[in-house]
Amino acid sequence: MMRLNVSVVRRADLLAVAFVLLSERFDTLISPIIHSKLKHGRPRFRGFRFRVYAWAGQLGCNPGSAAHVGGSMDRLKDRVIIVTGGAHGIGRAYCRGLAAEGAKVVVADLDFGAAEAVVRSLGESGGDALAVRADVSQAEDVDAMAQAAADRFGSVDGLINNAAVFQVPAMSRVPFEQIPIDEWDRLIAVNLRGVFLGCRAVVPYMKAQGRGKIINISSGTVFHGSANSAHYVTSKAGVIGFTRSLARELGDHNINVNAIAPGLTLSLEEMTEDRLQMSRNRTQARAIKRDQEPEDLVGTAVFLCSPDSDFITGQTIVVDGGAQMH
Repeated sequence: MMRLNVSVVRRADLLAVAFVLLSERFDTLISPIIHSKLKHGRPRFRGFRFRVYAWAGQLGCNPGSAAHVGGSMDRLKDRVIIVTGGAHGIGRAYCRGLAAEGAKVVVADLDFGAAEAVVRSLGESGGDALAVRADVSQAEDVDAMAQAAADRFGSVDGLINNAAVFQVPAMSRVPFEQIPIDEWDRLIAVNLRGVFLGCRAVVPYMKAQGRGKIINISSGTVFHGSANSAHYVTSKAGVIGFTRSLARELGDHNINVNAIAPGLTLSLEEMTEDRLQMSRNRTQARAIKRDQEPEDLVGTAVFLCSPDSDFITGQTIVVDGGAQMH
């Protein structure tokens, strides 16, 4: 049972408290039937909690602060954080969560129109954000991304290396000997070299200011293996090795480098029946038996970007509802 000290809650947030409680109660009631109610290829009620948070925000409430009564409401106030692959799915959720904590967000994506849409949405909620088109496999694009962030906001305090080839654009799911060589190279270029290039671009700014936070997105597939996706798993395993090595190099500069390994997440706008079945199967392997939504990853990302994680580096946090325990 959530207990709230009403004396420390702003009046404007009381309604948000009700929204949060409603969303949690809704999840409890609906989760047993969420897969049986489909509309346009995905669960009818998927993402309800996030929509509740959005409604609260439109009413001038801060459900994030209401859900963490007694803690800081602006843990990332005025921190400049770049999110690659920030226009869709999990990346978009990161952008929204960071902005809700006061960060100035740089939304970097190949899909510049969608990145601009995210920036407009953040602006409507009072956030300060910048859209940048970037192909993370290209050094020129990534360097320009970091420069644009510094030019606009004056610093680069954090980087979430989220951009990857997995679902969009889609990768082949075939035995390893059938993986086309050009597709292998493309996944390594985006999923691993992109992380290297992102870090290389922002670290000079972080060294100059004496601090920084880097969060590299890996995958839970590294820990349990995943058949017919050897190129993807290999790229994400490389992210963890790179994270550990970089953490050793940058500790003296007060730069934290950590990784998040998500489980299978319902991050597509339109879910096919095959993807839903894969999610159902994965759900049964979890200690917490429900779908994983993009919003389930936001708290960990915010924590790793915040001063709360100042003494944590070189670590990989698995966020998958207890499918992997390591």
